[in-house]
Order: sequence, then C-alpha cells, then structure tokens
Amino acid sequence: MAAAALLRQRAGGDGAAALWRAQRRQRSTFDVAVVGAGIVGLASARELVRRHPSLSFAVLEKEKELAHHQSGHNSGVIHSGIYYQPGSLKAKLCVQGAALCYKYCDQKGIPYKQCGKGLMALDSPYTGIVNYKQVAQSYAEDFQEAGGTILTDFEVTNMEMAKESSAESEDGLKYPVIVRNSKGEEIYCRHIVTCAGLYSDRLSEISGCSPEPHIVPFRGDYLVLKPEKCYMVKGNIYPVPNPRFPFLGFHFTPRMDGSVWLGPNAVLAFKREGYKLFDFSTGDFLDAVTYSGLWKLVLRNLSYGLSEMYRACFLSAQVKQLQKFIPEVTINDVLRGPSGVRAQALDSDGNLVDDFVFDGGSGDIGSRILHVRNAPSPAATSSLAIAKMIADEVKQRFAL
Repeated sequence: MAAAALLRQRAGGDGAAALWRAQRRQRSTFDVAVVGAGIVGLASARELVRRHPSLSFAVLEKEKELAHHQSGHNSGVIHSGIYYQPGSLKAKLCVQGAALCYKYCDQKGIPYKQCGKGLMALDSPYTGIVNYKQVAQSYAEDFQEAGGTILTDFEVTNMEMAKESSAESEDGLKYPVIVRNSKGEEIYCRHIVTCAGLYSDRLSEISGCSPEPHIVPFRGDYLVLKPEKCYMVKGNIYPVPNPRFPFLGFHFTPRMDGSVWLGPNAVLAFKREGYKLFDFSTGDFLDAVTYSGLWKLVLRNLSYGLSEMYRACFLSAQVKQLQKFIPEVTINDVLRGPSGVRAQALDSDGNLVDDFVFDGGSGDIGSRILHVRNAPSPAATSSLAIAKMIADEVKQRFAL
C-alpha cells in the first residue's frame, strides 16, 4: 500500500490517477475466477493454483468473512463411503476424500478424532470428525500463499462478454469475460468456475446456462446432548438411510469440543440462508413454492414431509427417533441446538438429485464456465477429491 502511494505521489496529478487506474485494472484481471468460498470452492482454487502456478486465480465470495457458514456449523464427519450406492461418483469421491482429508489434516496439524467403532452395527473404522471451518481456512491460506487472490464482499450479480470497445485493448482480448458484483465493481477473466452451493442455479441462469437442476433449501435442526449426558455417545452413530431420500436421518455426531449433536431433521427452509427457525425471504420462498418440481416431490412424499414437520415442532418426537439407537436418552437429556441448510438439487420431475453434477453451457460465456451444480454431503469430506476432478475438467474444458 505504501509503495502504491509513493508511485502516485511521484507521478503527480493526472499521471498519478492514470497510473493508479492501471494498477487497479492490472489487479482485476485473472485467468480463472472461482465463484464461492465454501470448502469446495476453496479446495478447487487451491488445487488449480498448485497445478498452474504461472496463471492468475481469484476466489470471489459474497460474505465479508471466509468460511462463514461451513455446512451450517464448524465441525463435521469425515465419511468413509459405506452409505452410498456402490459405483456412484458420490461413493468414489467419498472414499478418496476421506483418505485425502486425513492426510491433509496430518500435514497441516489440524486435530481430528477417529471414532468409527461400534457394536452390532456396520463398523466404519475410517470415519472421524474434524473442524471443517479450520480446514477451509487452511485451504484459503494455501491458495493465497501460492499466489491466489481472494476478494470478499463480492456478490456476483452479472457476467457478460466484454463489448467490442473494451475488447480492443490487450486486456480485453486476453480477459474477455466481465464479472460484476452488486456494488457495480468488476473483474475481467478468461474462465469461471462456480461453486456457489445454495445459489448455484441462480449463477447458472446469470451466465445464460440451464437453470436445472433447481436448488431448494432444506433446513436441518439439531439437538444437543446436555454436557453431563455426553458419555452416552462414544462414536458416530448413523442409521441406514432411506434410499428414496438423500438425507441421512437422525444420527449422533460427537464434535471436537466434546459436545454431541443429534439430528438433523429435514424441513423446507423459507430462506436460502435461513439458519434460524423464523428466517424468511419473500423472494426465496416464492422461488421455491412456484417451482413445479417441488410440488411433485411434496405430493409423492406427503406423509414423510408431514412427519418431518411434526418432529421439527415437537421435541418428544425427535427424541423418539433417537431412542431407536440409545433407549436411555430422554427429553430431559437434550436441548435445541443450531441448524444447517442443505442446498438440495431438484429436477423438474420432482426427483432429488443425490449425486454430484458438473456442467457448462454453450455460447460465448457458457463455453468459458464450469458450474459445480450439486455437491451434496459428503462434499466437505470429498473436497480434496472433488477439487482434483474439477481441476482435471478445467484443464480439459479450457485447454489450460
């Protein structure tokens, strides 16, 4: 900053202003811009800059703070893949991701606990827990140390090709895509990778690509065991999930601080970032309830949906679910805890998309974009494996 001020002072007057604008413009051009600083976006950016150190990369994040909402809470489970359809991309990435996650945490000194042992159940010895917010922040540090740029408070609202007058300059020819934010600020880039989670469908529409699959937010409410009752749970306890739904059902999750979370349920959220019970956005609500795919899903699964809503309202109903695994748990042993929001991809036929979806588009901008449309649980576990796959796709698609 001091060096820039010195240059402006030496140049003087209009020359200083021109020089400052040139410096600003130089800093605003990137070979690849990654939209979204969640754990998948940061892992992908980290992998890309490590593979292509001669290129310039930026991460664009609408929040002022990085890793503000990692899966709605700080720590979570490192899955080992036994819950998913054998042979699916989800299962493959889950197994690869668990191994990479453990290795990365070891290298970076990030503490984790392996807690997969169980009796009279499927044993998953490579399942554990880790603070994913800390992991995501470590990815960001790796990215920046390798020369990457992170721009926070940059909510992307528009993407377009540079007009002919802009493209006549050297920068315009090399960086033909303009990305603007809600404040009118802009950057120029060659290619874009979006990892926008809850807003992945909206970014796809902004870029002129397909709005499908549509994102419908589902809030998951947790209970927590009272501190004096945490001795009841010594490891992760998961039910066998219903294959009709991508939700894992009520489970017991020990956390790095020694607390134990119970849940979550799955109910429609009335705001895409509606982490609290009464969070409401008119636009997000109308976007969800006017989507035909949601109504097809609801009508096919009315009983299941009503049961989830009932359990969300009545603590005793949630405890009844928990007692299937630990009969000793009572309503006096639990408290209401935090919530997370799942970015559930849904197609127009009302089918829940339960695997990873990566696609691009056509046309001038569409051919320069790779959209990560759906990265469901266990996206955090699989973030390093997903990043490798995205980097492979970017190299092939954009001929880097």
